[in-house]
Amino acid sequence: MTTPLNHLSAISLFVEDLQSAKAFYLDVFGVPIVYEDANSVAVRFDNLIVNLLHVANAPEIIVPGVVAPREAGSRFQISIWVPDVDAVCARLRERGVTLLNGPVDRPWNMRTANFVDTAGHSWEVAQQLTA
Repeated sequence: MTTPLNHLSAISLFVEDLQSAKAFYLDVFGVPIVYEDANSVAVRFDNLIVNLLHVANAPEIIVPGVVAPREAGSRFQISIWVPDVDAVCARLRERGVTLLNGPVDRPWNMRTANFVDTAGHSWEVAQQLTA
């Protein structure tokens, strides 16, 4: 029997300041904590766990790879599809989040806006536009 690899269960994001990252995720996303210790905080987004892992503990799980510094820039983006991007952006601004761009209508029939968390991870909120 072959195990399918089409179900995403968790993402680990490496953070320099665990407490700041935790506060950001709880305040901005309103997600529950499912696990916490001195090195990580795992929060649940529906069926996905986002593990905020202190950068000092990251090498052990990616060896022989290396952990890139925040200053290296974005290398991925996490998207959340929402029914109303403009309303979400207003809520983000109320919580002190600075948008990098948007809301903007994209040629691929989505309205999007982007921001980063306290560790520099890129997030997008996107809304499907009707034709």
